[in-house]
Amino acid sequence: MVATFSTATDIIRTERGLTIAGTRITLYDVMDYVTAQYPPKFIRGLFDLTEGQINDALAYIETHYAEVEAEYQQVLKESEELRQYYEEQNRERVARIVPLQPKPGTEAAWEKLRAAKANRESKA
Repeated sequence: MVATFSTATDIIRTERGLTIAGTRITLYDVMDYVTAQYPPKFIRGLFDLTEGQINDALAYIETHYAEVEAEYQQVLKESEELRQYYEEQNRERVARIVPLQPKPGTEAAWEKLRAAKANRESKA
């Protein structure tokens, strides 16, 4: 089911929710960056959108803020529930994998990954 809104924007409703027409990018993806106050130019580049697409998305969010925010909060809630579910489902497997030693010859790659992870976590 694809329904186009009566406004002249490129925002459509798909089974994924409110989506930028011609992409797989939902307004909820954009909302992550809008709520973090990223500039439109950054969001546009991040998702490889045209000027018109990002302008339409931001205008739609502004015009229909209550609706988009309510759906966005629901998406965040469902995402957290899924994360918790899969974390629980994979807890035993992760516990078995973590103590395993890396294959010979991959130590440098693993060290680079550990450093990148530590760097990312220190910024959070």
